[in-house]
Amino acid sequence: MTPGAVADWLGATSLIAGALLSLAAAIGVVRFPDAPTRMHAATKPQVLGVLLLLLGVGLRLRTVSDIGMIALVGVFQLATAPVAAQMIGRAAYRSGRLDRQLLEADDLADR
Repeated sequence: MTPGAVADWLGATSLIAGALLSLAAAIGVVRFPDAPTRMHAATKPQVLGVLLLLLGVGLRLRTVSDIGMIALVGVFQLATAPVAAQMIGRAAYRSGRLDRQLLEADDLADR
């Protein structure tokens, strides 16, 4: 087997795994009952799924310019997903769509 064929197989495996993780994240967002669990499903497996998809695409394309662009997309995904989760959680807390009795610590209760 040539190194290109191995990279193609690893890329295909990464694409399938990333697609399955992204599907699991989408199902979690639809099925979970409250904002914190939906927020978890929207960030954790989705980010890993996107990174696996990007890895698979990078292994399939194998050009320097494409890999550079894919790396930028991955960095932006890693930078924006936690901020988006923070904003979603804050909006759910402020709008009262969060069951405060389920929280172990409520750091915003005195504000």
